[in-house]
Amino acid sequence: MKKKKVLVACGAGIATSTVVNNAIEEMAKEHNLTIDLVQIKIAEVASHKDTADLLVTTAMTKAEYPFPVINARSFLTGIGTDETKKQILEALKA
Repeated sequence: MKKKKVLVACGAGIATSTVVNNAIEEMAKEHNLTIDLVQIKIAEVASHKDTADLLVTTAMTKAEYPFPVINARSFLTGIGTDETKKQILEALKA
C-alpha cells in the first residue's frame, strides 16, 4: 500500500492540530498503516494540494481540494470521535 500523506490543519498549525495529529498517529499504529503526517496552518493547505491524500482539520474551510476533507473538531469536544476515526480510517485505506 502506498504511503499516504495526511495534512493535519488548524488555524495556527500548533494547538488543536497537535491533538488531532497525536490521535491519527495512534490510529495508524493500531491499524499498521504507514502515513506521512504533516501538521500545518489551514492557510497552507493549498500549497500541498498536489501531493496530499487527506486533510483532517479543526478549522473551517470552504475551499475545494482533490482529496477528502474530514472535520476533526470531535477530537476537541469528545463528541463523535468514533465516527470521525472511522471516516479517517476509511480514507486512509481507500
